Amino acid sequence: MEILQANEHDLNEIVDIDQKMIGSDRRKEEIDQAIKEERCLIISSGNEICGFLIYHLQFFECCFISLIMIDPAHQRKGLASSLLSRMTQISPTEKLFSSTNESNESMKRVFTKSGFSKSGKVDNLDEGDPEIIYFINRKGAEQHGSIERNR
Repeated sequence: MEILQANEHDLNEIVDIDQKMIGSDRRKEEIDQAIKEERCLIISSGNEICGFLIYHLQFFECCFISLIMIDPAHQRKGLASSLLSRMTQISPTEKLFSSTNESNESMKRVFTKSGFSKSGKVDNLDEGDPEIIYFINRKGAEQHGSIERNR
């Protein structure tokens, strides 16, 4: 598996993964913009994109991972954890945040396994399913072992 910065040639394959997950291509412009601004990472095997991550820096001047999607055929193989680890390494800010619905047990486990801790919750986004905010400090990630050190 390889993690790279997405480029314009990856757009359609990334949108296809997103469409498999949410049933539409309504985020195509958002994904395209993230690629143009170099805020989109992909994880691939050979020539196939298996998943992607999008982040931004508008969360109280901190890095926020707004989207992590893994193709259903490649889920439960540690790819989301790999993307989180890489993002922790390259985050342009010391503090890194993300979130998931309270009902998303698998993603909550991924965050915990990756060294993130719960930081709060937001009610009223999805009726009856609060958004749980997760946080990691890059310095703390080094101590936790989430960041691979150069040998």
